[in-house]
Amino acid sequence: MHGAVVFMKRSALKSGWLALACFVLLTAALPAMAMTAAPAAAIAWWYWPLLLFAASFVLGVVAVPSGVGGGVLFVPMVGAFFPFHLDFVRATGLLVAMAGALAAGPRLLRAGYADLRLALPPILIASVTSVAGAFAGFALSPKVVEISLGLTILAIALLMALSKRAEVSTATHSDAWARALALGGSFVDGVNGQRIHWRAQHTASGLALFAVIGFLAGLFGLGAGWANVPTLNLLMAIPLKVSLGTSGMIISFSSSAAWVYLHEGAMIPLIVAPAVIGMMLGALLGARLLNVLPAAALRRLVICMLLLAGARMLLKGLLD
Repeated sequence: MHGAVVFMKRSALKSGWLALACFVLLTAALPAMAMTAAPAAAIAWWYWPLLLFAASFVLGVVAVPSGVGGGVLFVPMVGAFFPFHLDFVRATGLLVAMAGALAAGPRLLRAGYADLRLALPPILIASVTSVAGAFAGFALSPKVVEISLGLTILAIALLMALSKRAEVSTATHSDAWARALALGGSFVDGVNGQRIHWRAQHTASGLALFAVIGFLAGLFGLGAGWANVPTLNLLMAIPLKVSLGTSGMIISFSSSAAWVYLHEGAMIPLIVAPAVIGMMLGALLGARLLNVLPAAALRRLVICMLLLAGARMLLKGLLD
């Protein structure tokens, strides 16, 4: 009987993942289908905001448990498959990443999966460099930005596919920077009820890398979850779940580049509102699912989405 129950649960989980993957692919295909089926003027004005809301909700569900952040999925998917100028998409991407992280933040903090003390130094560094990246983004032509974004997204997908993340910390001691900043703690794993203690390593190198991450986040409007998690987990030896949760905290407070896009007039409420609301609702559900969703399956889904969006963005930049 127990074996049958386990089999039914696994079958239901696989079916759920298949349905989610089909919905993501359908969401990506609908804009292209609509644009070929009818001219833009024949499509009702509410079609694109409604579709954007649905796509953002799905991306929010996937972004929090996978730890990549909403922006790194939103910008390439929307930029490649929706008829919006890339400047508007990049601007919205920063707000989407921030909104999704803020929605999931309180629950992750209460569960011990996010550590505010660990997040504060990267927040300070990434906030400064993201502003510089936003100014650089406006100085480049849209074609260059599209090609660069496509290559960056494909590189991110390759990095995620090749990297192996540590579920628990393997650090036996802290470095001087980590001890000075008191970067350490513990949490109770919701899967097995075990209390896991962790401490940071290679802190100086990690903080230097966050300066580069912040610049790229501001340049492309991606947020920084795609790079926050590998830096925290692989370089600084932070457990995977703490890296996922803390990455959201870093995104929440390091989206300073959004002010640059706002000043340049690149934020349109008709695009921002459905995207942010959809992402926040999806992130709330994603935060609840962090304990039960298999990380390996999530990563495979995210990698497929990034490969699709990165290739589409690269072709768009080369052929337009």
